[in-house]
Amino acid sequence: ADLRELDERGLPRQSGQREFERYELTENQKREVTDGYAEVREIFRLPNRVVVAGLYVLDGKITRNSRARVLRNGAVVTDTTVATLKRFKDDAREVAAGYECGASFDGFNELEEGDQIEFYRIEEIAHT
Repeated sequence: ADLRELDERGLPRQSGQREFERYELTENQKREVTDGYAEVREIFRLPNRVVVAGLYVLDGKITRNSRARVLRNGAVVTDTTVATLKRFKDDAREVAAGYECGASFDGFNELEEGDQIEFYRIEEIAHT
């Protein structure tokens, strides 16, 4: 690190490169952006022990690589990611509000009818 740059940022000189790198890492913050909500209407158990949720997209959209927060009776049950997203047996990249789809989730099979699922992504906010 340039010592002048450390001084300008108010970091002590003797802490050197490690402090500067730590400061750089914390400069970018992350935030959650909600993409949509869906309701579990039906549960399908496949022979390979995968559980697929029959979903109705209530608001927004679902994308294949979204993060998902499963809510049951208003409480968060798990936080996971979408493993598969399908419409009529075809893979789908995105499903919009008002449509039905099937989705499975990484490492989570304890879905119940009536569960609400919030789909979101993490965005980095770069500070300049």
